Amino acid sequence: MIYGFHAVLARLRRDPEAVFELYVSAQRNDVRAREAVKLAEAAQVRMIQVESDRLDGMVGTRRHQGVVARVDARRRELKLADVLDSLDENALILVLDGVQDPHNLGACLRVADAAGAHAVVAPKDRAVGLNATAVKVASGAADTVPYITVTNLARALREMQEAGIWVVGAAGEADKSLHEIDQKVPVAWVLGAEGDGLRRLTRETCDELAKIPMYGSVESLNVSVASGICLFEARRQRTA
Repeated sequence: MIYGFHAVLARLRRDPEAVFELYVSAQRNDVRAREAVKLAEAAQVRMIQVESDRLDGMVGTRRHQGVVARVDARRRELKLADVLDSLDENALILVLDGVQDPHNLGACLRVADAAGAHAVVAPKDRAVGLNATAVKVASGAADTVPYITVTNLARALREMQEAGIWVVGAAGEADKSLHEIDQKVPVAWVLGAEGDGLRRLTRETCDELAKIPMYGSVESLNVSVASGICLFEARRQRTA
């Protein structure tokens, strides 16, 4: 089962043959729900309208947004283009440059879900990958937030830039604070690995760098904590 509009719409658009059934809450009749139903009908996917509490039981959470799809787990994973093509609002993407600790990756996915990020992007090499520990720590967020691995991170950042997304790297030595960055526009936040920070090419590919103001004695924050600060600042600006 996959759930949430970002994941379900992207799968229906890019790989509808992998979708067996679409379950939609009887309480949802908004634009996104109608779009999901329209895509399912076009692909001849069986659509079932159910009560929200049944969806709760199917996926073990109430955070399904009223849409669940039963899919073929053997089909290909989502690509970055899948997510970019499915966006119906200004992008908010978290990019992790070589995070090695599965607990940190799981926590980052959980933060990304809470902030409504559209995807988490990471390199295939020199990164932990979505293993069982990361999935467990994510507490369900691994199923709601698309996790996309890319062969070349710099190329993926340029793909986002070509799609109109402003790429911001988190760096303690940056001149600007994250509060000075306009995050009402489509934004991708790039955070580096534990201890090492952003790699040189990643840093050079970013449109600009920004720092989290630090007022105490510690020099840095855990990557999941830093991710939450950056993503929720974007949400704050967009709702202010």
